[in-house]
Amino acid sequence: MSYRTIVVHADRAANAEARIALAAAIAAREEAHLVGAAMTGMPRSMLAGRSYEGSGVFLADYLRRAEERVQQALEQFKAMADRLGVQSFEARSSNDDEYAGLCMQARYADLVVLGQAAADDDKESSLLPDLPDYVLLNCGRPVLLVPRTGRFPTIGKRVMVAWNGSVEAAKAVTAALPLLRGAEQVTLAVLGSSADTLGESPGADIALYLARHGVNVEVLRRPEPADPGKAILSLAADFNVDLLVMGAYGHSRFREMMLGGATRTILAAAALPVLMAH
Repeated sequence: MSYRTIVVHADRAANAEARIALAAAIAAREEAHLVGAAMTGMPRSMLAGRSYEGSGVFLADYLRRAEERVQQALEQFKAMADRLGVQSFEARSSNDDEYAGLCMQARYADLVVLGQAAADDDKESSLLPDLPDYVLLNCGRPVLLVPRTGRFPTIGKRVMVAWNGSVEAAKAVTAALPLLRGAEQVTLAVLGSSADTLGESPGADIALYLARHGVNVEVLRRPEPADPGKAILSLAADFNVDLLVMGAYGHSRFREMMLGGATRTILAAAALPVLMAH
């Protein structure tokens, strides 16, 4: 497996530059096609002329300003992709909300790169606090979550895989293989010892699977913690990793997110890039 198409959310949020830079670095390394996707945030029902509150003048003005933001975001994306040496890239805009638009673009990609939900004082993005949650649980593709602050000059040199034997964790490991193969160090963190999900020797089977894919992996076993999310982030900091790989647990019912505790903690508090799959 390799990444042939990568989609990155292009917007005007504070961390957009770091997010695009990380997506560009992966695309350049994988020789993948990079797509910068930007949406106006305008629901299709409004553009189709269905009933809505407000005048047509208000709608036209909102759409004009939204299109200006989209073009600014895509110009930034194109300039960065060109400067960072991406050989194949394109900018895509759509009149859609970010939820539906990103899920649609994800269907034609191997990896989706998103920003962590913005802090409350970031007016540009604070209206979409559940965007990463929604896309992760509905897009059907692995998501690379980039923290809201910080720069990430490397990714995939030192990796931690949070392994609990679940279907979601297995999907995340498979989705991360292009990055894991090139890692200098991969730590497989096994939290707990349930034979039902982890086998008789917790971590051994998945470590062997990874070794057959050319991944140099070391198994780290720990007792099941009271707060798995905090424990995972603490271990990632202790090992100074530049990428965390884990499954995302939960389900969605329309826009109402039902996330597991560890997933919710990682999405909100991670200070390093996290590759997640659901």
